[in-house]
Amino acid sequence: MNRRTTTGLLGLLITLSLAGAQTAPAAPTTPTSPAAAPATAPAAPRAIPAANYVALGVYYYEQGQFDQAYVAYRAAAELDPRNPEALIGLGRSQIKLRLYSAGIETLKRLISLDSRNFDAYISLSQAYVQQYIGAGDRATVSGNLNEALRVLTDAEALAQAGTSKSVQLSRVWNERGYVYKLQGDAARAIDAFKQAIALNADNAILLYNLGDMYYATGNLPLALESLQQAVIVDPRDPYNRAYYAKLLALSGNLAAARPEAAQAARLAPKNAYAVGQYGVVSYLAKDTATARAQLTQAVTLDPLRYPEFYYYLGRLALDSGDLKSAREQLTRAAALGSNTPEYMYYLGLSYERGSGAVAADRLKARENYERALKLNPGYKPAQDGLNRVK
Repeated sequence: MNRRTTTGLLGLLITLSLAGAQTAPAAPTTPTSPAAAPATAPAAPRAIPAANYVALGVYYYEQGQFDQAYVAYRAAAELDPRNPEALIGLGRSQIKLRLYSAGIETLKRLISLDSRNFDAYISLSQAYVQQYIGAGDRATVSGNLNEALRVLTDAEALAQAGTSKSVQLSRVWNERGYVYKLQGDAARAIDAFKQAIALNADNAILLYNLGDMYYATGNLPLALESLQQAVIVDPRDPYNRAYYAKLLALSGNLAAARPEAAQAARLAPKNAYAVGQYGVVSYLAKDTATARAQLTQAVTLDPLRYPEFYYYLGRLALDSGDLKSAREQLTRAAALGSNTPEYMYYLGLSYERGSGAVAADRLKARENYERALKLNPGYKPAQDGLNRVK
């Protein structure tokens, strides 16, 4: 993400410090001779308050500059170890930087200091989930999802007694839905998102999540309905519109999908998701030039978050016979999206084929078809591919 200003961390801190250190001018003194004038010691610099570091942390966090946010929040927490804004900001920044254990401990400390801090419970639940998602070996954090649900039970008890009951309970049910999704319990996930929407009907994020869950279970009509409602509720949100555009394209309605995708990218030209989905829709519409340009821009904006965009770049290369590029892009997709059988299948297909100086590699093709079948034993294209290279 581009910085909105060129001011560095130190410069902003100095600005904040000066803003908080204004003093009245000194009273006039009677003139004296130079010999009689006492030496004036320079004024000691005024300490920067923790609140200024918190404000700086908020600024950097909102810009997506999580390393800078972490530095600012840590400074605030060192100055004021009981400051709830400093601790929750520090914990969230640590999670964004994949410092999962440290983030979890920070958020636990906040809850021990402020047991009625609803946001701390939600953030702690999210931290457990993110550690689970980011683990190289999920067996080592197998209890995280149950821990996340336990924390959400505590959050629900707080919400029941709070003044913002409906909104807070909707957040609890939304987080539960995501945990159930990771646990593979689609029915409970859908029910949880429905509960969240019943409590907070005009929240586009909740509608997006329900639509995403419907899509994951193969119910494209209901997914489209939910995403369309999300776009209506928040028409300037690029995620809702981009996802809606892709679902329209997958349903075969390319005439409606293309302007929606283009509008999402116009709304947020630096948003990798919106730009990338414009590329996906363009690929499905057989507009290869736009697809290649948008997908390349998306992986430049965010190289590690969206394996889907490498997958479609690989499909473009495979379609044009550029096997070297196809293998490179599909390898990235398979590495980042290691639970998606389609990525393994198309990587296997790229190795099964040979052209010019790029020779076929039946062994690697077989390995990837087997990986796809391990993820989805009923995946017929992978089984057919494996039969061809055995």
